[in-house]
Amino acid sequence: MPPPSRDNGPVPRSNEWPVDRSTTAGADFLQLDPREAVAGGLADWLARRLRQAIADGRLPAGSRLPATRLLAADLRVSRGVVTDAYRRLAEEGRIAGRGRGGTVVVDPFPHPSAPQPPPVPARVPAPVPGPARVAAPPPGSPFDGPLVPASFDTLRNAPARIDLSPGVPDLAAFPRTAWLRAERAVLHDLAARDLGYGDPRGTPALRRAVADWLGRNRGIRADPEDVLVVAGAAQALALAGEVLRTVGLDVVAVEDPGSLGTRQHLGHRITATPPVPVDTEGIRVDALRATGARAVLLTPAHQFPTGVVLGGARRRELLRWAAEGGLVIEDDYDAEHRYDRPPVPALRGVLPEQVLYLGSVSKLLAPALRTGWMLAPARYRDLLVDAKRLSDLGNPALPQLVLAHLMDSGALERHLRLLRPRHRRRRDAMTAAVAAHLPGAVVHGAAAGLHLTVTFPDGAGRTDTELAAAALARGVKVQPLSWHARLPHPPGLVLGYAAVAPGEIEEGVAVLGRLLREAGRPLPG
Repeated sequence: MPPPSRDNGPVPRSNEWPVDRSTTAGADFLQLDPREAVAGGLADWLARRLRQAIADGRLPAGSRLPATRLLAADLRVSRGVVTDAYRRLAEEGRIAGRGRGGTVVVDPFPHPSAPQPPPVPARVPAPVPGPARVAAPPPGSPFDGPLVPASFDTLRNAPARIDLSPGVPDLAAFPRTAWLRAERAVLHDLAARDLGYGDPRGTPALRRAVADWLGRNRGIRADPEDVLVVAGAAQALALAGEVLRTVGLDVVAVEDPGSLGTRQHLGHRITATPPVPVDTEGIRVDALRATGARAVLLTPAHQFPTGVVLGGARRRELLRWAAEGGLVIEDDYDAEHRYDRPPVPALRGVLPEQVLYLGSVSKLLAPALRTGWMLAPARYRDLLVDAKRLSDLGNPALPQLVLAHLMDSGALERHLRLLRPRHRRRRDAMTAAVAAHLPGAVVHGAAAGLHLTVTFPDGAGRTDTELAAAALARGVKVQPLSWHARLPHPPGLVLGYAAVAPGEIEEGVAVLGRLLREAGRPLPG
């Protein structure tokens, strides 16, 4: 692999969705932020936060705490601070050392269950016919003709020397050795009965591991019984759309710009998906109210494609809307991949009975695993389980058990720690290339995720779809921003960097720069 690339050049201008380049310390584990501590009180603060997590169930019995060295590095505090906090909890009987097994929680405190709304009927009515849709693939180029679900397949299969498609992690970094080790361990202990038909909700081992993972890393208190394992976010959206339509929620608002793919999956079963504009603070809740929709699909931790994080005031406004009877479908897209900003807790952790939460390992490990999870308000759980059962009887059990082993052993968190610096180097290579070859471009969303978006406020001499088609003809694959936007918006491109070496990133962006110059409308410096 070529040597890491550093961004020592000029920074592309950014004024619509500002890029946060601060280097804030913080840990995804329990969303810890040391800025909360008073001067000289770091150990007290950390011990208190750990006690709270044990008491409210985010760290249940058997949960493994991060190694002191790793947590201290994430928080940018001395190792002694973490050691002191762990020592206090051990003396209180809340945690204990297990040698090679690490430090684990041994004394959880039960928490009362919140009152649940009355459930809706647990049977799924007969499907309601949806609107007619075009199913034929586009002819020739993926940029010819109308956008249909097959457009993504056509673009994905188009040959290219350099693939800058968004939404793909570094597949070459897939932890094959750890996966094989976990697979051998699972098969060694597997009982014959485990090879039969299982629970359509997922294996108990993975549902328990997911509940623990979400408690540690996303601030969500969940019981394993709440978790429904699905075939990625795509199936989660399909099941959600089917169930919501049966209970009368046949209009779901979506962010704009927002993911075309998720809108297609949801829109295949929902009657309407009205667009709601996104600004520098995230979705505009006033515009959401104006649509009259009672449900909305969001990517609040890292909005696709702008990269905006839902701001604090906007977050409170959204939660007020949800508390009044609205339903938030929270796609926790790219939440784990962050470089220049502190962790952001999930909305589900604040208002669980008004948030339907979706997550997956597509961006953590690989899309090919087709493994994700849903946490739904109680009134929808039986309906979703019925829909999953009638869809496929449940995900394959063996990959679930292997993934549970990776989560329980800490191997998945170790993999994430290895990915972050690699992704950061590639992000830096792309921002440097944009500065050098697209000097008038505005960069959005560079502080986190696996992609960034560039827009051309002064025009690009052609539409962004024409630019993407011309780039593909030169062997460079990108997505036009107009694919993901229905409201008026400057032309732009969505560029993935996680799966591409720094040298190829620089070469691909250079091709884009040449195409813009050839269009006769070079971007101003």
